[in-house]
Amino acid sequence: MTTVVAIVACVVLIWGSLRYAWWRTKIADTRPRVLMYHMIAVSVPRARFNKLRVHPKSFERQIKWLRDDGWTFILVSDLLQRCAPKSVAITFDDGYLDNYTCAHAILEKYDAKATLYLVVDRHGRDWSAYKKPSHRDGELGREDKLTDEHVRTMLDSGRWELGAHTATHAYLPGLPVELKQEEIAGGKRRLAETFSAVVDSFAYPFGLYGPGDVGLVREAGFTTAVTTEPGITSDITNTPF
Repeated sequence: MTTVVAIVACVVLIWGSLRYAWWRTKIADTRPRVLMYHMIAVSVPRARFNKLRVHPKSFERQIKWLRDDGWTFILVSDLLQRCAPKSVAITFDDGYLDNYTCAHAILEKYDAKATLYLVVDRHGRDWSAYKKPSHRDGELGREDKLTDEHVRTMLDSGRWELGAHTATHAYLPGLPVELKQEEIAGGKRRLAETFSAVVDSFAYPFGLYGPGDVGLVREAGFTTAVTTEPGITSDITNTPF
């Protein structure tokens, strides 16, 4: 019994160390943080993508904590400027309806801002299958997405800026160059035309990219690009763009 308890204690200790990385040197608050979200919604029993869902109450607690702890909410475009200490950029990928019906009100309540990385052809698409063909249960395709009118309302509020996330949430590593250009540059153009908005930032679908993709993003006229690599960089120039 003692051996079992010791093993469990070791497992918990290892998990906690990996989860909270207490041994790492704290990165100064002068380095801005970028927090990525997808859906603000309750978990769905036995769903594959609950990791993309953050409960509305949890999201509100996180935003309130950031405000109360003195963090300044900025847009991704602000990262090109000299940011104040304790600056944080909130981002949302894909374009789920709850970004408007839930997250928008919470951002307004706490005077926060966010960057929306919007897929152009987002309705009814289950893009998880683009990366893993075995994912054909249609879960993400069934999720309600933002309408263009919702997006316009969000942008008109001044709390959101618009970024691009390709035309169809493409799996870029699996596409020929011509289709990559259509997804990246074509998606940017369509967003700009639809919403009469400046679209200067890009989010790599699935967080995946290659050297050629970075070049295509730059050629399309984007000034910033984000991926999903966790951690806090000590060098703002050490980015995938």
